[in-house]
Amino acid sequence: MSGEGPTARFGPATDAVAEALDRAQANDVARRLWAADLSLWTQNPLVQNQIADSLGWLRVAESMRAGVDDLSAWSAEIAQQVDDVVLLGMGGSSLAPEVMASVIPQAEGSPQLTVLDTTDPAAIRRVESDLDLDRSLFIVASKSGGTLETATLAEYFWSRYAAAGAESPGRHFVAITDPGTSLASLAQDHAYARVFLNPPDIGGRYSALSFFGLVPAALAGIDLEPLLDRAIAAGQSSAANPSVSTNPPVTIGVALGALAGAGRNKLTLVPSASLRPVGAWVEQLVAESTGKEGQGIVPVDGEPLGDPCMYDNDRVFVELALAGDPDDGRCARLEALANAGHPVITLPLDDPHDIGAHFLTWELATAVAGSLLDINPFDQPSVAESKDNTDRVLGQITASGEPFEIPAGPSANGVLAAGSQAPDLTTALTGWLSSVRRGDYISIQAYVDRTPAHDAGLRTIQALLRDALHRAVTLGYGPRFLHSTGQLHKGGPDSGVFLQITADHQDDVDVPARGYTFGTLIDAQAIGDLESLAARERRRLRLHLGDSSTDLETVASALRTALDQITSA
Repeated sequence: MSGEGPTARFGPATDAVAEALDRAQANDVARRLWAADLSLWTQNPLVQNQIADSLGWLRVAESMRAGVDDLSAWSAEIAQQVDDVVLLGMGGSSLAPEVMASVIPQAEGSPQLTVLDTTDPAAIRRVESDLDLDRSLFIVASKSGGTLETATLAEYFWSRYAAAGAESPGRHFVAITDPGTSLASLAQDHAYARVFLNPPDIGGRYSALSFFGLVPAALAGIDLEPLLDRAIAAGQSSAANPSVSTNPPVTIGVALGALAGAGRNKLTLVPSASLRPVGAWVEQLVAESTGKEGQGIVPVDGEPLGDPCMYDNDRVFVELALAGDPDDGRCARLEALANAGHPVITLPLDDPHDIGAHFLTWELATAVAGSLLDINPFDQPSVAESKDNTDRVLGQITASGEPFEIPAGPSANGVLAAGSQAPDLTTALTGWLSSVRRGDYISIQAYVDRTPAHDAGLRTIQALLRDALHRAVTLGYGPRFLHSTGQLHKGGPDSGVFLQITADHQDDVDVPARGYTFGTLIDAQAIGDLESLAARERRRLRLHLGDSSTDLETVASALRTALDQITSA
């Protein structure tokens, strides 16, 4: 690829990518993609039927564009009535709006958009404390209509209006869901201000340019016309071009699939400063789409960019570059990586509204990569398992009335290695680290409030692990990563080494009428996911913090000691 669009250098993998592009051209991949040719992904009639109901995202921008005037007029009216819009959603229902509100300038005087995609009680209390309920609107977003996190959050904030004796609380709520769901019925029964029924042939992670992405964006004061126009233009350009090698989204997808097949399956995202929020959206799309049947592309978001010596030969680097953003040494480091033989792809954006075309580019590329990997990129077979485990654990707790017991293990300064048989915390960490092999990735799974302080502590741990072991290190906050990388962790290759971090809840919050608290819920989600990993014999260690605000420093200190022992052995 060259010119003003995406550019790429593949180093020693150039021949492998070129051969894959030739095969894709011979197989007419670009034309078949836009023709919704189901045989592009599978010959199995049952799977083809599933995929046939999952391709509405290809042209959804065009249908959404026709309704922009109505959506913009309605959101402008709402803006006169509210100061805060709170989005209650998970995964595909939350990540794209979060990106748009962070990247695209908003109209002056627009409401503040807050995304609440966690069951952590501290986060719930923090969000609520900043709201004037009389001047707030809650978006309840769930494709299935029954997402547990979304449902419990909606019940909680509805109860706050009931407790305040509010008249017509439904006017403070909006629903986005598929037709015929329980949420659609609930919203009608509760007289929600508006119900948006999304096209049902669009999966959650492919829904950025549908109502799930656009309704919150409109309420946040984002101009949807240029966003959708850029996406439509990009889609029309790709659809009209049957040449794989000159069709950027298809070229990128073929390259990512070919590189993954050649062992470079750690997709390392390198965004310029303004585009840092985009990584979490790409991470969900790629991980949940490709992480199944024992294979998958591992997206790595938020890892600091290092020198070539920090990496093994399992990486591909994708730069997301917004024109006008500061360099901060990024270009020189990427040049060094390319010169060392690492594949480097650059995806440029001229201005923030190009994010619409960027969303579509990634969706197309991911679908194409899935075809090369011989998987269905539109299902998520392992996601339900952790949900079922959570329901079972919650059922046990509510039936017994007994709180969770943290498994015994060695501890130091408030940090417990739960369930470990090691004599001390450092030894527990050393044993876990010793299981890391070449080609692995390490996944930090943090069931704590997503605050700047926690993020800084966790990013320190991420960098420590990467620099010492030269392995890709991902970081996800629970429970939101369960709707993102969780599919990859369980359905992908046995190359993940997992560090789960849980914490005590200093000030818990009741879930109305369910017999448990949000602290109990997030703990059950952590336990349920750990059980899923254990059932697959994934390598794992759970650390439990007494005080999450200070104990991450203890974890980092113990890790340094353990890493010194591992690397000096």
